[in-house]
Amino acid sequence: MEQRNLLSPGTAGRSHLTRERITELLAAGFDPAGRGDAMLEARVDGDVRPGRAALGRPPTPAAVLVPLVERPEGLTVLLTQRTDHLAHHPGQISFPGGRLEESDGGDPLVAALRETEEEIGLGRERVTILGRLDLYVTGTGFGVTPVVGVVTPPFELSPDPFEVAEVFEVPLHFLLDPENHKLNRVVVEGRHRPFWSMTWEERVIWGATAGILVNLSEVLLPQAGRP
Repeated sequence: MEQRNLLSPGTAGRSHLTRERITELLAAGFDPAGRGDAMLEARVDGDVRPGRAALGRPPTPAAVLVPLVERPEGLTVLLTQRTDHLAHHPGQISFPGGRLEESDGGDPLVAALRETEEEIGLGRERVTILGRLDLYVTGTGFGVTPVVGVVTPPFELSPDPFEVAEVFEVPLHFLLDPENHKLNRVVVEGRHRPFWSMTWEERVIWGATAGILVNLSEVLLPQAGRP
């Protein structure tokens, strides 16, 4: 297989992010302790153990696909805008995914690919899995396993209009750049809770999606270099 650089032309010469190299970095960077809101609070305040969210109960298992699309100008990340009437995270920008179902056999990979097919019509045969990121425990009680895969065009999408308002792509080099990662805080039930956000054009990516992208940056950036 051709070992070509997968970032934008502007990063060529400073990075060698082939499929094989991304797979190696994902395996080397995986933290079985997990991360998420608790990891972020530990980074900011130093008073919460990484990967331990104070939920009072085990998190609900969920999985998302982090689809990296191979475009001639470099890799992009495929994201969705959720519809406004959904019960969980309405209107937010997210990855295709959802909670594990009995038919998934407890396998986050199976769940991520199934949910991707159901939400945006991208067949699992179009996705080459490269690895996974750390478990992301959200403040809403989900333990999300992000599965990273490469999608090679051409492909057709058929988004579910009930769940997905729009599908769009953002250049990977923009999302990897720490200069584009903004740390915010909000008061929830008397507690200051931090969260990440990124603004691409007029779109604000925040919450778990931004946190997962920060994790992706932490894993890939030492190899990719700063855009």
